[in-house]
Amino acid sequence: MLEFVLCIIVVLSAILALIQKDLLKAAILTGFSGGALAVLFQILLAPDVALTQAIVGAAIVPVFIALAVKKTQREDS
Repeated sequence: MLEFVLCIIVVLSAILALIQKDLLKAAILTGFSGGALAVLFQILLAPDVALTQAIVGAAIVPVFIALAVKKTQREDS
């Protein structure tokens, strides 16, 4: 049952990240999706994949997206 709830969380947060207009919110939702997927991998007894997903999917990718958004934002003068 918990696996189905986590799958729904992963899919919903990915869809919400796709339809966001604010790119920082999309980065946060991407990290949320990666974290839920890491928990799902841990429940499914794949700890090596869960650790990699937690590091890359929940931490590194959202940080890189947020940094890229901050670097490329235009300032109105």
